Amino acid sequence: MSSRSQKKVPTDGGDDRSAASAFAAFSALDRLVGQLPPVKCPPSEKSTESKAKAKATAKGRVEVRREKAGRGGKTVTTLQSFPSHLPLKTLEAMVYELKKECACGGTLKGRCIELQGDVCDKVCELLKGRGYTAVRAGG
Repeated sequence: MSSRSQKKVPTDGGDDRSAASAFAAFSALDRLVGQLPPVKCPPSEKSTESKAKAKATAKGRVEVRREKAGRGGKTVTTLQSFPSHLPLKTLEAMVYELKKECACGGTLKGRCIELQGDVCDKVCELLKGRGYTAVRAGG
């Protein structure tokens, strides 16, 4: 046997320890919490920043990419990942205006806009001016 004396706790209900439940303090605490008025926290700076960011990106995120592979060595700027709530009529009008402002040719294939030449920087500026978040994708 070990040198420590092992004391066993009786479970038959005859000891004073079993009368004082370990969870009795929690019920008293619950009653106290129910009496307190709710605490209102001031809005944090992060929540106001996220709301401002959401307003700035109200129209959505667009990936602007410069591609050259599979096009006979010609450079093409593609705009992808337009929000799905934009109708195709809006994208067609956007292609027309981007071609005019970038002085290049281009087309709409599905929901992807292709502009001839390397006009990524100009397109990013134009999209930001229209309320989109232009993200340079690829290398």
